[in-house]
Amino acid sequence: MEATVQQPTFNPIQIHLLKMFSIDTAEQGLIELKDVLYKYYSAKMESRLDELWDNGTLDQARLDEINRMDLHQLN
Repeated sequence: MEATVQQPTFNPIQIHLLKMFSIDTAEQGLIELKDVLYKYYSAKMESRLDELWDNGTLDQARLDEINRMDLHQLN
């Protein structure tokens, strides 16, 4: 029996990014892109954490609880 190779399915964002990345293959471009993405997702995370703090879902007790957890065990 022959193994079937499943081709990945890309969403529209992934397709757009792949097309954009085919233009710039320099290492410096990759470094700059990583920095942009890091800053973008960090800002989104910070905003969401502020919302959770403001609505009481997240507080110091919960942060202390998370700090004691072995996050490697989470799936």
